[in-house]
Amino acid sequence: MTSMKRRTFLKGSVATGAVGMAISAGLLTPRMVLAAWPKAAFEATNVDDAVKGLFGSSSLAGSEQIKIKAPDIAENGAVVPITITTDISGAESISVIAEKNAQPLAASFVLGAGTEGYVSTRIKMGKTASVIAVVKAGGKLYSTGKEVKVTIGGCGG
Repeated sequence: MTSMKRRTFLKGSVATGAVGMAISAGLLTPRMVLAAWPKAAFEATNVDDAVKGLFGSSSLAGSEQIKIKAPDIAENGAVVPITITTDISGAESISVIAEKNAQPLAASFVLGAGTEGYVSTRIKMGKTASVIAVVKAGGKLYSTGKEVKVTIGGCGG
C-alpha cells in the first residue's frame, strides 16, 4: 500500500515538473491573452495617446448613453470602485481612463457580441481627476467622464 502512494506521488511530481518546465520555457503560454495586450496604450502617459494606442484614433464623441457610477470622494485612491453602463447598441468594448494617473489607461474590456454594456471594477487613482469611460460601438468612439476627488493617493502618492 505504501508503494502505491509513493508511485502516485512520483508520477504527479514528474508531471508537475514537466508542465512547470514547459511553462518556463515558453512552450505553454496563453497566446490569446498575450496577443490582445495593447502595450502602447497601457504605457501611454496622457489620455490622447492612451486612446490612440488602444483604438488607433483619439477622436471621441460625448454621449449621454454612458453612465459612470463612482464615488464623488474616494477616501483611498488605491481602491476606487467604478461601474460603467451603456445603452449604446452594439458596444464592442469599454475602457476606463483615470486622467491624471502616470499611465491613464486603467482597464479595457472587450465585449462579446450580444453582451450587455456593463463593467464593474476597481482602479487606482493617484490624485483627484476625471474618470473617463470610452465605449467603442459601430467603429465609433463615445465617452463620458466624472470627477472623482481622492483624499489619499493610491499610485504612490
